[in-house]
Amino acid sequence: MDLTQAKTRVEKLRELLEDYNYQYHVLDNPQVSDEEYDQLMNELIELEGNYPELASEDSPTQRVGGIPLGAFEKVDHKTPMLSLSNAFNEEDLRDFNKRVKQAVGEKVSYMCELKIDGLAVSLKYEDGRFVQGATRGDGQTGEDITNNLKTIRSIPLKLKEAVSLEVRGEAFMPKKSFEQLNEAREQSEEEPFANPRNAAAGSLRQLDPKIAASRNLDIYLYSIADLGNLEVSTHQQALDYLEKLGLKTNKERKHCPSIEDVITYVNSWLEKRPHLPYEIDGIVIKVNELDNQNELGFTAKSPRWATAYKFPAEEVVTQLQDIELSIGRTGVVTPTAILAPVKVAGTTVKRASLHNEDLIKEKDLKLGDYVVIKKAGDIIPEVVKVLEERRTGEEREFSMPTECPACSSELIRIEDEVALRCINPKCPAQTLEGIIHFVSRTAMNIDGLGERLITQLFEAELIVDISDLYHLEAEELLKLERMGQKSVDNLLSAIEDSKGRSLEKLLFGLGIRHVGAKAAKTLAQQFETMDRLKEASKEEIIAINEIGDKMADSIVNYFAKPEVAELIDKLKNAGLNMEYIGPEAADIDEEKAIFAGKTVVLTGKLETLSRSDAKLQIETLGGNVTGSVSKKTDLVVAGKEAGSKLTKANELNIEVWDEEKLIEVLQAVR
Repeated sequence: MDLTQAKTRVEKLRELLEDYNYQYHVLDNPQVSDEEYDQLMNELIELEGNYPELASEDSPTQRVGGIPLGAFEKVDHKTPMLSLSNAFNEEDLRDFNKRVKQAVGEKVSYMCELKIDGLAVSLKYEDGRFVQGATRGDGQTGEDITNNLKTIRSIPLKLKEAVSLEVRGEAFMPKKSFEQLNEAREQSEEEPFANPRNAAAGSLRQLDPKIAASRNLDIYLYSIADLGNLEVSTHQQALDYLEKLGLKTNKERKHCPSIEDVITYVNSWLEKRPHLPYEIDGIVIKVNELDNQNELGFTAKSPRWATAYKFPAEEVVTQLQDIELSIGRTGVVTPTAILAPVKVAGTTVKRASLHNEDLIKEKDLKLGDYVVIKKAGDIIPEVVKVLEERRTGEEREFSMPTECPACSSELIRIEDEVALRCINPKCPAQTLEGIIHFVSRTAMNIDGLGERLITQLFEAELIVDISDLYHLEAEELLKLERMGQKSVDNLLSAIEDSKGRSLEKLLFGLGIRHVGAKAAKTLAQQFETMDRLKEASKEEIIAINEIGDKMADSIVNYFAKPEVAELIDKLKNAGLNMEYIGPEAADIDEEKAIFAGKTVVLTGKLETLSRSDAKLQIETLGGNVTGSVSKKTDLVVAGKEAGSKLTKANELNIEVWDEEKLIEVLQAVR
């Protein structure tokens, strides 16, 4: 075969494969068997390998993932990717309709679309060819994830017409793909993803496109960024045009002539939602007429012609089988409900936190009770209430122990605290939790040292405290379960890398009571070296802005302990950096961004976390912390003496957490 013949065959193969791909992934109507598709793909790969001059960016062979990137480039959105205002009930929808009609008159209709729970992205085409894909980011600037988006087979690399335009949509992970991914992660002793949204976001923010390619993502496109001279007069026509170009849109959309039709559509999906093969978290309602959209315009944050109805958290019934106790690194005893496995908001739930003894008493929980559970903010499972009417008399009372289940020391309740606490400094459970905290991402960030492996090391007595991590040998690690040579080499390399972390990472990792990530950074910046901080007086520490009396006492008392001086010397001798060297890159880990897209308000007096530390940690996990409560608020964290903000949150039926629950959630994703 000469070059001319090869070119003809390559063009034919590309045309066939793209058509088969469109039929399968967009129309859900496969035309050939997987075997036949693979044969054609392999033939194309071979021809492109033999004739490199025929290579093309829009070839179907480019979907398998290219060379890993060193970092994502920033992309400025020519047309901002704005967020939507929220509606939570029928009254909110009618208010939205009233505002629209006051502005543009009575001749208004709406398009309703399912609100896919995924990652908002923008796709740019030039002369029909896919040239760039980006995340939403902050709405003004996103990240270039073109190579990862190319691995989504429902995204055409070449449109059916040679047009130039930018389209917006939602990339997501289907439920089946999510279940398969989590099963694989659990088998590899990796933490499962919290939900499909986080899994999709984490997949598309991998620097290696081959990882994204392996995760079977999908997409629905829902708008054109700039209609320009496009001859359409309604949003419905714009969606039809996207389909004509070969782009995938959601078929469940519906044109609604009135707001009452919108409400009927919304209510119908409250029941049908669980049966979809993907997750949705609401319904998007848009004014259909483009002239009306233009007249309504935008606020600084969102279009006035659209709103998002947010579904209430899904509630399900299951049985409380047992209550398990765990000891945290500060000695707090936390009860956890062990539940009959049940599916909630896309994942199988087997456990839910009960926070403390008072909550168990307040909810009158007994072993064997049938309970209603939901995912708080669609994230953390919690027990809502007991179904007393289903009691048979065989339920059993639960009593908190008087001794620590890990070390048998007496449990005490410190004045003004709700939780029981083990105050034995040698408690093995606290030591283990302290090591897990030390290696976490926000502390020393030792990749590959998960909770299971740390537990193995601890139980095998290979580590007794955090300093022992820096004396691990390859020979002893190879004897552990599922530890091959490559895993051991990677782990030892990660441990070695952690020695160079800036001082604030080490300070936070030490787990000094009341010292969060922000306070650790402040201390590191102020004192610059570990030695200076160790010798600092309470007066010197409390003089620093944001450091209070309680935290200063905790720091001075911590460094006064002989065992702490010994530990610091061990770490110093192991080669750990003891100086402030400046901030490291701290991109949000979207695999753990449990607050992604959520607006959080902090109110009242926080006793364990400082306000700034709580804000930093929530933002690190993708949240947006604001100062006022409104219908747009997703969550309020209320400390002691919370006032009007808490009252307003209750009036608006906004979810409220106490400080303990926030700390628990933050620890759960450490």
